[in-house]
Amino acid sequence: MDSDRPAVPPPRAGAVTWRAVILGLLLIPPNCYWTLQVEGIWHSGHPSALSLFWNVIFTILVLVGVNLVLKRHAPRLALTQGEFITIYALLYMATALAGHDSLQLQLPSLAMPWYLADDSNKYASLLQPFMPDWLTVSNMEVITPFFEGHSSLFAEGHWRFWVIPIFWWTLFIAALGLVKICINVFFRRQWTEHEKLSYPIIQLPMALTEGGGQRSFFTNRWFLAGFLAVAALDILNGLSKGFVPSLPYLRVRHDEHLWHKAFTTFPWNQMGVLYAPFYPFLIALGFFLPLDLSFSIWFFFLFQKLQLVLAKVINIPNMPELPYTFEQTAGAIFVLCLYTLWLGRRHLVGVWQTVFGRRGALDDADEPVRYRTAAVGLVLGSLFLYWFSRKAGMTPGVIIAFFSFYLIIAFTITRMRAELGPPAHELVGVNSYRLLVTFMGTEALGPRNLAMSPLYYWFTGRGYRSQIMPPMMEGFKMAERAGVSARGLGWVMLLGLYAGGIATYLIGVHLSYANPSGFNGMVMHNGGQVKQAANWIEGLARLDRTINVPRIIALGGAMAFTGFLMVMRLNSLRWPFHPAGYALSMTFGVDYFWTCMLLAWAAKSLVLRYGGYGLYRKVLPLCYGVLLGEYVTGAMWSILSLILHRPIYDFSPG
Repeated sequence: MDSDRPAVPPPRAGAVTWRAVILGLLLIPPNCYWTLQVEGIWHSGHPSALSLFWNVIFTILVLVGVNLVLKRHAPRLALTQGEFITIYALLYMATALAGHDSLQLQLPSLAMPWYLADDSNKYASLLQPFMPDWLTVSNMEVITPFFEGHSSLFAEGHWRFWVIPIFWWTLFIAALGLVKICINVFFRRQWTEHEKLSYPIIQLPMALTEGGGQRSFFTNRWFLAGFLAVAALDILNGLSKGFVPSLPYLRVRHDEHLWHKAFTTFPWNQMGVLYAPFYPFLIALGFFLPLDLSFSIWFFFLFQKLQLVLAKVINIPNMPELPYTFEQTAGAIFVLCLYTLWLGRRHLVGVWQTVFGRRGALDDADEPVRYRTAAVGLVLGSLFLYWFSRKAGMTPGVIIAFFSFYLIIAFTITRMRAELGPPAHELVGVNSYRLLVTFMGTEALGPRNLAMSPLYYWFTGRGYRSQIMPPMMEGFKMAERAGVSARGLGWVMLLGLYAGGIATYLIGVHLSYANPSGFNGMVMHNGGQVKQAANWIEGLARLDRTINVPRIIALGGAMAFTGFLMVMRLNSLRWPFHPAGYALSMTFGVDYFWTCMLLAWAAKSLVLRYGGYGLYRKVLPLCYGVLLGEYVTGAMWSILSLILHRPIYDFSPG
């Protein structure tokens, strides 16, 4: 009888183990310190400014090196690939919070409305009365040394004034992270198993940790050629920049090639800054991208520059913000989001039936968490965000619209990362508050809603390079590709966010107290969001007082254009333009790597045309070598800069 029963597959090994969680948690504080000191204080290195965080890859590489020794001499102690995925996920969550487009932006905002207040900016009357005291720090004796340095978080009881805001903000981070994890759980199977998206960003960490690390990965001739070539470049440039100026220096950075200076006459001098970066590791990263995306990134970047020129030539009255690049990006994001939801509509029906126990329910045993648990988490997290914002003074309708806009942006970026793997997704200036002001106007929003904009600027304000939602989905995909269970991985990511939030707040605040303002990038790169909120409240931003019709028209036009690109792409295999490239390239951010994408597109096109997929597979180790060569050498220069307490060589843009 028993022989007639279907065989039950053995349970898959789990990615989450206690030793992996403990090791990952222990590595969070040093990685947060590394990121905050180098990127936050010195505005150098920029580990969090690109999709593949180099500090995380370097840390994993060191662990793989140790693991290779353990596999040979103490195999029972060696880590598995699943455990590396857990550590990777923990470090990614923490680095994202410590990153350039995250809490580095928030920390000064918690006190700037008081420190910068004077008679000219009227912050005392425009902002201070509407800012929640449980989320900010206003005592001048406490915040003056925070901005001016030469002090400590633990001197003169400073820490006591930060405890309550840090407590509430870490809870907010956990709730926001919970909402994102739960949304990702709903879409994981659709993207990974049904649509079979490629997740290009995870190729290097998966190859690096395969089998817990393999010597053959590091001895491949193509890998060694790429690694040694770029390592030599970065060693030479580091020595020239930091120690021996007489040595040759090979210029590859974006700010070392200013092509716009060649255009001195009207209208071509209206295109703005035109960098020409030649970062080897970004060219290698671009090799992983689909050809239509790498082509579209550089094509639409130049299209954006052409629009800036034409806008000055045409000069349409009552449209001073032409060509409305922020709205073009927002319109493209809306269409990409709608298209993603449409593709997953049948799967979402199955998720709904599973949550409510109806016929047609899906088997969610292999999901990171059960769909019903994810639904409860989504509701609880959303309710907390609503309560938090309501307690802070925002009105119900604005809260719902604000977080809806934000989650649309975060969700669409996650989709782009999963399908296409862009090197970065900065999307400068495309944020919930700009959309609210566009559709409602500042007079309708009112001061209490507007006063929260500097405090929420850190996750939907300047940019989205440190967005936490894409690496969450990538972590789930890594577990699936490694053949291990992702059970519990979502909760580990949530733990990483909470631990990373606490570490970032404590280390970031302490570093700000310790470093004088002239040497504190977190202070020097902030303030604009506070000034903007005050201008909105006072009504100085005339165009923003009421509904901005030209912006809405531009947004609608961008939606129509993106829809056209989508239809053409679906109906023609030879159509070269990807709508995601249009969305990524209309605002600042692609400036750092557009020429790298052009070179990667050209190189990959030649490889596929004349060598086919076989040659492409052979060239991949070369790309791994270039990436790791720059990441390792750049990380070593960065560690040396921490030891010497001065920046040395900045190999990465930001």
